[in-house]
Amino acid sequence: MPEHETLPPLASGRIPHVGTYRRVLPVSLERMYENALDWEHLPYVHASSFAAIRCLDAGQWGWRAELTGAGGEASIIELLLDRRCHRWITRNLEGPNAGAEIWTHVFALAPVAGAERIEIVVDFFVPDVPEAGRARVGQAYALLYATLYDEDVAMMVERQAQLDRRVEGSRPDERRLALGPREVLDLPLRCTVAGRDYVVAEDTGSLVAYPAICPHALGPLARGPLGQGVVTCPWHGYRFDVRSGECLSGHSCRLSRLPVISEESGTVVLTIPD
Repeated sequence: MPEHETLPPLASGRIPHVGTYRRVLPVSLERMYENALDWEHLPYVHASSFAAIRCLDAGQWGWRAELTGAGGEASIIELLLDRRCHRWITRNLEGPNAGAEIWTHVFALAPVAGAERIEIVVDFFVPDVPEAGRARVGQAYALLYATLYDEDVAMMVERQAQLDRRVEGSRPDERRLALGPREVLDLPLRCTVAGRDYVVAEDTGSLVAYPAICPHALGPLARGPLGQGVVTCPWHGYRFDVRSGECLSGHSCRLSRLPVISEESGTVVLTIPD
């Protein structure tokens, strides 16, 4: 079976079936279920498709949210996760394409070179689509889902790599690191001190240093925008004060073990406090 496959519509049922999208992903079932439940990432990882989301209810069963599309259209979306059946059903309750349902089944495959893999089978059901137009609508849905999964796979693979790194551990380095004279530093730069990765950057005329990994879901904080003393995680939009470590988005997580920056004999030095 190819890595990607789009199949034609099946015979009509209660809601017209307009197509099927199949794909093999280099992730585990655990990461995939986690991703399905993660409503917060939609406007950030999928910014070209979604502009905003407001959660109405959420739990291990799934979630229900008001979702704003990139074009400003509003919808009420519900996702119901059924682990026993290895599937989740996404329903459009209100808004454009109200009544549409997307059924996603997921199956574990044999690992390749020790790497976990799954297969997803996504069926699209859209009401009020004439039979002659179903294949075209199905192709549009499949194209959208190809983009969404491209973006999600990158997120899931990176999260798994960070989790593996934490399990394997790393040898703590010295708690002090000399970077060199400030005028020759290529900022922003990434470095490792005491076994953890940090970003050193210039902000509002002074040097700041903060963890390269977000404490919320291990997102790439190093790739997030920094300005006015605030760095934003590109996965979920969590905002952190890089000088105090406080989360400014109202969540309980925070940046810990912030390095102290000093200059000694013209050399910038990072020190991890006890």
